[in-house]
Amino acid sequence: MLEVLGDLAWARDSDDETALGILARKPSAFAGESSTTLKTLIAKCFGTNTISMQNTAIELTKLLCETMSSDDHKSFRETIDHASELLFEAARLGNYKFLAVVIGSFPDLIFRKDETNKSIFHIAVLHRHASIFNHIHNLGLQKDLIMLHRVRYPDQENPSINQENPSIIYIMLHLAAKLPSLDRLTIVSGAALQMQRELLWFKEVENLTQPSEREKRDSKYKLTPRELFTKEHEKLRKDGEEWMKSTAEQGMIVATLITAVVFTTASSVPGGTNGENGTPSNITKTMFHVFAVSDSVAMCSSIISTLMFLSIITSRYAEEDFLVRLPLKLAAGLTALLVSMMALMVSFSAIYFLNYSQLSKLKWVPVLTSALSFLPAALFVLLQYHLLHDVFRSTFGSKHIFRPDKSTF
Repeated sequence: MLEVLGDLAWARDSDDETALGILARKPSAFAGESSTTLKTLIAKCFGTNTISMQNTAIELTKLLCETMSSDDHKSFRETIDHASELLFEAARLGNYKFLAVVIGSFPDLIFRKDETNKSIFHIAVLHRHASIFNHIHNLGLQKDLIMLHRVRYPDQENPSINQENPSIIYIMLHLAAKLPSLDRLTIVSGAALQMQRELLWFKEVENLTQPSEREKRDSKYKLTPRELFTKEHEKLRKDGEEWMKSTAEQGMIVATLITAVVFTTASSVPGGTNGENGTPSNITKTMFHVFAVSDSVAMCSSIISTLMFLSIITSRYAEEDFLVRLPLKLAAGLTALLVSMMALMVSFSAIYFLNYSQLSKLKWVPVLTSALSFLPAALFVLLQYHLLHDVFRSTFGSKHIFRPDKSTF
């Protein structure tokens, strides 16, 4: 229909929105398998074809851009100006795939700036959209032109940047030093992981900045970007300290309880001992060895978990600690806690198999009990899924948050 009736590309709805404008403000239409694994699994289970919807949105955006650019009733400037307005709106919302299509159709848009002298990369830093910011690595010589370009006028939204002709990358570093909006800050669980993400953002932008500009002080606060980052994030650092301590204390309580249960279970050997030499009565049975090994694993894991959480509680909580050290300890503590919980369930199941091994008519009892015993561990993972996902992704996948993408604008 659009190929036949080209005027539809410029048609507006009751809200004065064109079709391209609606797509720019709807990132969900372009969402594919980049979402979380759990969401992707649910979508496949219920037959939701997100990839098909994503491809349709991309093809429609391409067709709209082609139709607008070839429309004889509109000047090329009108088309570019309209696309430019939508470009910044899509950048604020993190609609990266829409941006990729539009900039692919109109390459010069990458040099455009909004009314506050911000490019799409400034907006990406301000709103913490890594998928957009990552494309700086793919720009080659264009990146140098953008990064070294100097702004003629001070940034009206950030009066602290009031030096003469600051470079664009310096403004980006300044934006990275400030706190983002709450909706962008809370994309990860917990204040400590939010602090880690902020540090990752600042260091990534800082790596693109010339050493001389890193030490420049702004005219309002008389602070370097790093000092401004510390000032802006002081409350978040304190909140991260409280959150980390609270999480570690709760995890330590659970780990200590598991240690006590495991120690008690090991002290009372299932099936008793031989009265003559004191050896366990079931020492020749396979399930007894399963019990012994799983009990040992549970004991060691719970103690390791306790030590990790204790180390977190006694940490100094310096700013740099939130980058690697604290998240790594939290990930190790949660992993050890989960392993100890699973090993405890295996030990519990082995005891039931030993107790019911002589009763042929009741062999279904240990099987049912073993199946039910793993429900608490599964429930723990399910209820703490978002926390576990954020902890492990921020700890072991932080290098993949900022990386050059294979596709380019």
